[in-house]
Amino acid sequence: MDSRNERHPYGPGRKPARPSLIARFIGNRKGSTAIEFTILAIPFALLVFAILESCVAFAAQQLLSNATDDIAREVRTGQLTTANLDETKLRDMFCGKMSIMVGSNCDAYVHFDLESYGSFADVAAVRTTVENGALVTTGFKVLPGGPLTINMLRVYYEWPVMTDLMTKLMSNLSNGRTLLFATATWQNEPF
Repeated sequence: MDSRNERHPYGPGRKPARPSLIARFIGNRKGSTAIEFTILAIPFALLVFAILESCVAFAAQQLLSNATDDIAREVRTGQLTTANLDETKLRDMFCGKMSIMVGSNCDAYVHFDLESYGSFADVAAVRTTVENGALVTTGFKVLPGGPLTINMLRVYYEWPVMTDLMTKLMSNLSNGRTLLFATATWQNEPF
């Protein structure tokens, strides 16, 4: 047998038929890991960013609730009254309690409504309004009641979505922020 025929399994002088471009592409496994990673990396990154954003926002919500409860306790016990409490002092107190999460950028994004009501049924009728992606703060005031009055403190914070990719998916305000909210309702002690 001729040694040349052993090298050419298709016979002497014959060349194999060349597969089509699509068949070669499907059969080629070079770079498949890179393509698979690319396909999976984007959804995985979005999932990780969503988890991180949710965790940080949840921590901020808890801090907001604790700060609201602390301030409500001071009003309930008579430490803060209309004589020594205004919106600036309330904002300073609140931002001081939230400084670990919000830093020095608290003033522009926090909103308060502290009022006294005639009954708990009146408190239950109060609604939060968001129009065109913005919180409606018309009528918000800082007027706590005196001894034995029923009061409600509502605190709103426009929390920033930190990951640009997640802004459209996670924000509920038109400015790309998420509205966090805490409330406390109580009857003042006889101070």
